[in-house]
Amino acid sequence: MAKTLELIFETGEGKDVLLSVEEPREDLTALELATGMQTIITQNIFQVEGSPFAVAKGARVIERNVVDYEV
Repeated sequence: MAKTLELIFETGEGKDVLLSVEEPREDLTALELATGMQTIITQNIFQVEGSPFAVAKGARVIERNVVDYEV
């Protein structure tokens, strides 16, 4: 089963942005997520079209099952 952590931010211009992390730790806590996302905002690590991330809107883990068939 594949897992992806999606971090959802809003830029200073109101545009939503997703950062995806493949195979996140199983024991990741909400506090760690909030702290990490705030660090990304505070340190101005990423920008989209010149606009820095301004608000941490949420985070979620997406799980998906992949079944390969030989044909």
